[in-house]
Amino acid sequence: MQPERGSRSLFSRIKTRLLVLGLFCTMSAAPIGAATRLIVRTQALGLLQTACFLLGCNVQYGLGDDQGQLFLVTSPLNLSINLFLTVPGILNVELDSTGLTSGATQTGAPPALYDSTPVNYYGSSVREGYVLQPATQIVGLANAQNTFGVHGSGIVAVIDTGVDTTHPVLANALVPGYDFTRNQSSADEKGDVNQSTTAVVDQSTTAVVDQSTTAVVDGYRASQLNQPQYEAFGHGTMVSGLVHLVAPYARIMPLKAFHVDGTGYLSDVIRAIYFAAHNHAKVLNMSFSFTSSSTELNTALTYARLGGAISVAATGNSGLRTTVYPAGYSGTVMGVASTSNVDVRSTFSNYGTPMTWLAAPGEGVVTLYPYSTYAATWGTSFSTPFVAGAAALLVDVQPFCNQTQAAQALAHARYINNDLGNGRLDIVQAVQAFRQSLGLR
Repeated sequence: MQPERGSRSLFSRIKTRLLVLGLFCTMSAAPIGAATRLIVRTQALGLLQTACFLLGCNVQYGLGDDQGQLFLVTSPLNLSINLFLTVPGILNVELDSTGLTSGATQTGAPPALYDSTPVNYYGSSVREGYVLQPATQIVGLANAQNTFGVHGSGIVAVIDTGVDTTHPVLANALVPGYDFTRNQSSADEKGDVNQSTTAVVDQSTTAVVDQSTTAVVDGYRASQLNQPQYEAFGHGTMVSGLVHLVAPYARIMPLKAFHVDGTGYLSDVIRAIYFAAHNHAKVLNMSFSFTSSSTELNTALTYARLGGAISVAATGNSGLRTTVYPAGYSGTVMGVASTSNVDVRSTFSNYGTPMTWLAAPGEGVVTLYPYSTYAATWGTSFSTPFVAGAAALLVDVQPFCNQTQAAQALAHARYINNDLGNGRLDIVQAVQAFRQSLGLR
């Protein structure tokens, strides 16, 4: 793209500065690597376009911020961040890093997965093992729903691998979402696999879908996708199934920012956050993590918080006292660790304050899976939607519930130790505390 005539003076300034500093920066700054992807904040698009004309890069698209300053820039060249920062009008530059959805090693199918007795759950026919599994009893779900008449409200944005939009339990709970990995409106994760890759298994058998991270599936049409390229298939459906279990009257907005292998670009996550905020999502569920902090990710989440959204995120599954993001943005995001069914920290769960605000069950949790099936799954990914669903129950009490109020209410939990923050989720205590804070009986 050639610069416009009115930009000749600016063009000359940028060109001169790049020529003077280019050799120094190229030699002294760490290279980003071939096929560079950068997240760039600029004072004006024209400035960025001029810089890209000189540097041989391309402005792909905006990332959805209200100021219209944030863009994804790509280049086949080995660009340096420091070189880019020498350009007048460039405010911030960071690598478009890759995050991972959070799953943990499975250890066998729990009995609840085989309880296929049909029961009615808020208008849908579901398996009894889904509703009456140990996790729901541990957190007091039915007690809270019945005692306080809360069943969820508002929109929960699930930033993940997408969802099975035709699953009979979820179909009526969904609102339109978006697939940021393909830049299209459908967020149906079934599009990530070919029908030929799915295997028909006997109703009585159990298929291990991903032996290292994801799920054990019980059903007549389970996807036996053990290959690494399919590692996270079903992840978004499983997360959404747990949000729906806790808050059946809340609406779920599927935002696909992760591929079927479980990887996703930071730029797509940022776009998803702004999309959720602009489309009135009240709760953001983020069952993924990045190892490094990002200025623009924090900025996007702060924007969502200031707009009234409540954000929860997984602490990750390395079994370490460490910090990952977005869970690490304490005060803006509630980090959620995993506990076993006997209220001890899951061995795979990351832990430690201030990242960990509270924990929730995350071992052998029974939830929905693509192709109208059910699965049992492990990981902080699946502890997180218990808390997101609980936040949607608080929104049912007071539609204007915000991040601070939700965090304070959910802090009324069953204390375990300092490693797990305020303790294991107790929905009855949380809803009761929130009602009392509002002067309700």
